[in-house]
Amino acid sequence: MAYYNQPNGAPVAGAQRPKSERKEVVRVKGLCKKYSKNADWAVKNISFSCFEGEIVGLLGHNGAGKSTTIKCLEGMLPYERGEIAIAGHDIQKDPLAAKANMGFVTDNHAVFIKMTGMQYINFMADVYKVPTQLRVKRLAALEKVFQLGSAIHNLVSSYSHGMRQKVCMMASLIHHPKLWILDEPMTGLDPRTMKAVQDFMRRYAAAGNTIIFSSHALNTVAKLCDRVVLIRKGKQLNEINVKQICAMNPNFDFEEYFLRNERQD
Repeated sequence: MAYYNQPNGAPVAGAQRPKSERKEVVRVKGLCKKYSKNADWAVKNISFSCFEGEIVGLLGHNGAGKSTTIKCLEGMLPYERGEIAIAGHDIQKDPLAAKANMGFVTDNHAVFIKMTGMQYINFMADVYKVPTQLRVKRLAALEKVFQLGSAIHNLVSSYSHGMRQKVCMMASLIHHPKLWILDEPMTGLDPRTMKAVQDFMRRYAAAGNTIIFSSHALNTVAKLCDRVVLIRKGKQLNEINVKQICAMNPNFDFEEYFLRNERQD
């Protein structure tokens, strides 16, 4: 039995993750990306799958290739080799169908600052063709989580960093995507909102959706993630089944394991 599986399938001490009968939402196979012809690979041979109901983390040091992997997943960056499919749609061959099934929150919380929060959310709802009655219902549910209040009618340019993060999250969820991708999602959030977002993430995944997120907050990762893909210097080290490990060994120190395996030579 193995706690973790290496990219080549070789077991590393613990209990293997059982085969899931749930539908595959994300498939990444042999992803390779470089930023110029003569540059080193930013990511090389990254492979993993994510299934309905899962929260999967991408972990690694700064510059490890986490954001590059996410941006390839989202369709922002072209890549030289490999395959990426979202809900069965190839991101290169059928990008519109793939992107229709995802919501993405960037690490820099990019948003149109000359719109009000409400205008931006409605803009995103228009992009994804969410009917008016349905968007009103969804917005009311999201407001209970993020609590922007009357500030939703103010210009985004007047928002604090945390408020911009909130409106980005709300807009990325207005079409109820099958896959929700977050790059450093808790940055700038106050403790109450952070707890509310974590609870929401659990409920959203439990409803049959999939979440991928990148974070340096190891305690958050250990609490939220079913599995973690560990990346170092653009290469995938292994895949960690966090839930199984913690269930079998309540004293497992995820931070110590991560730091031991993440350190650079």
